[in-house]
Amino acid sequence: MPVRPTAARPTALLVALVATAATACGGGSGSDPDTVKISFKQSTDNSIRVMDGYLAGIKKQFEKANPGKKVEFVPIKAPDSEYYTKLQQMLRSAKTAPDLVYEDTFLINSDITSGYLKPLDPYLAKWPDWNQFIDTAKTAAKGEDGKTYGVPDGTDTRGLWFSKDIFRKAGLPVDWQPKTWDDVLTAARTIKEKVPDVIPLNVYTGKPVGEAATMQTFEMLLYGTEDAGSQDPLYDKASKKWVATGAGFKDSLAFVETVYKEKLGPDIEDALDPNVMTRVRGEWLPQGKLGIALDGSWLPQDWLPGSGHEWPEWSDELGLAAMPTQHGQAPGKVSMSGGWTWSIPAKAGNPDLAFEFVKTMQTKANAQKWYIANSGIAVRKDVADDPAYAEAQPGTKFFTDLVASTHYRPAYPAYPRVSTAIQEAMEGVTTGDMSVEEAARGYDDELKNATDNQVVER
Repeated sequence: MPVRPTAARPTALLVALVATAATACGGGSGSDPDTVKISFKQSTDNSIRVMDGYLAGIKKQFEKANPGKKVEFVPIKAPDSEYYTKLQQMLRSAKTAPDLVYEDTFLINSDITSGYLKPLDPYLAKWPDWNQFIDTAKTAAKGEDGKTYGVPDGTDTRGLWFSKDIFRKAGLPVDWQPKTWDDVLTAARTIKEKVPDVIPLNVYTGKPVGEAATMQTFEMLLYGTEDAGSQDPLYDKASKKWVATGAGFKDSLAFVETVYKEKLGPDIEDALDPNVMTRVRGEWLPQGKLGIALDGSWLPQDWLPGSGHEWPEWSDELGLAAMPTQHGQAPGKVSMSGGWTWSIPAKAGNPDLAFEFVKTMQTKANAQKWYIANSGIAVRKDVADDPAYAEAQPGTKFFTDLVASTHYRPAYPAYPRVSTAIQEAMEGVTTGDMSVEEAARGYDDELKNATDNQVVER
């Protein structure tokens, strides 16, 4: 979950606890032992402020339960890349380190390796609720040293959204459930022929959309190839080395190439627009301009009352299908999951108070409220089993069920650079500037640079 990816998730959901601007005056998070300083990455879309409301409610609960203790929020508006840079700068000094940070699982190992985060195992050992968290989510917050550095607050999954109206016009079934990649491409080609005034298929690509290209598209393809099998197709855990391109990697690039070469996707300038994710959610899907979107579980957050992009009819007008594996091989479908974790900086002034705040956020009731508010996927077993959660929103059960078929990125310290190399390869085949073979060779070269030559061939 997305992240959310997670860096792969839309800006509306990329929230993070970071040091407050007030600490720049020299106070530091430890200046007041009774105040836990919390700031979050506020959405740049003024109409979508889900985290603001949620945190305000938690602050009220926390201060009531802990007389004399205070929670201080300072919202920070920043694009993703600026946020990550600011966060890491703040974590370096006790003067600016916050008491709590909201870490994307895609970057957490970089901060662990840099010594910026505190292991939470002593706290978790005394917290009974930790037993309710699913193992895959716990793993996403673990360092290579086996210690846990974050408490996950939800996850996400990915699948295929499709317009039933466009499918009807194209003569395609509105209960569509593709079994192979070819089924997806065939449907897109049919839409292009029968409904020529819409975009048949959107798959994110290239550097401008960052991790959305890597995770929402490329890894959704790669982890559904024979390269995946029982192993991670990007990282070899046995040798602790990154994996050079194989047949599945090239086939995944070829899928992206096909979409844009056959003009089954958006115009290339639109596909490489950093705002394309906003257009998919706020314009193309609601206005019936897009046939199929390979995208995340969180999209309905943008369509809820008060979002500014209300679309109450979405559950009637859109269908959902799992992304199939390449040839329909077991398990037949694939998903990727990201997510965010609450972490305590190594230089936090009030770590104990910070964990008490986490415990308040992560009660069953509060976790359930958050999952529902931000269209998240539960990582607590007791919430996932609660009918009130499963029935809260159309699509929740569909995307929660995909957790059984999901994969997590190999989010080791080199991953952000590996991800950028994937985006460059994708962009090369999208624009037609590179063949699949050239893009794959370029990736292999960049992989060696990004990982200090820690590369293995399978």
